[in-house]
Amino acid sequence: MSAGNRVNARVEVMSRPPAAREKILEAYCTLLRTDGERAATMDATAALAGVSKGGLLYHFPSKDALAEAVIERLLETAREDNERMAAAPEGAARYYVRTSTVGDTEFDACYQAVVRLAAGSHAPAVAALDRVHGDWERLVREDVADPHAAEAIMLIGEGLYYHSTLPGSWSRSLVGTDIDALLLQVDRLKEGS
Repeated sequence: MSAGNRVNARVEVMSRPPAAREKILEAYCTLLRTDGERAATMDATAALAGVSKGGLLYHFPSKDALAEAVIERLLETAREDNERMAAAPEGAARYYVRTSTVGDTEFDACYQAVVRLAAGSHAPAVAALDRVHGDWERLVREDVADPHAAEAIMLIGEGLYYHSTLPGSWSRSLVGTDIDALLLQVDRLKEGS
């Protein structure tokens, strides 16, 4: 192989599309959410992503590297959401409750994956969730003077999120049927503070 061909081959290897990395990360999140941490093996992740094991290892040399990438993504998407929450004209408390249902978002996918990691006693995942929840609580407490009212609002949001993750129509009937009425309760909690 000539020097020129080696350079071209090297460029081809080094310029792999970022889409492969994203597919791998998405596959790992999916496996964590649907089957749990034990099932989210390197082989299963590569298969679901449609890449070779070597392709997976190129981007993520270990399961810890995969977990770290999911946690980083969660923290990045949470930071972006916190900026929206802090700037929301309706206030942080209303924003928190209004957005506390599972959607088909990158944040939700990462959040649920990190929850599964944390359930397996993955210390960095636990720390990341503590940080995310701590930021939400800080923003709600800045918006609501009474700490007990702020705690009740946090629990409303957590309850909405929990119910929106459960299977069956009964859980979905509790979520989003009349969010405006629930937001009026948030306003009453804020006023009483």
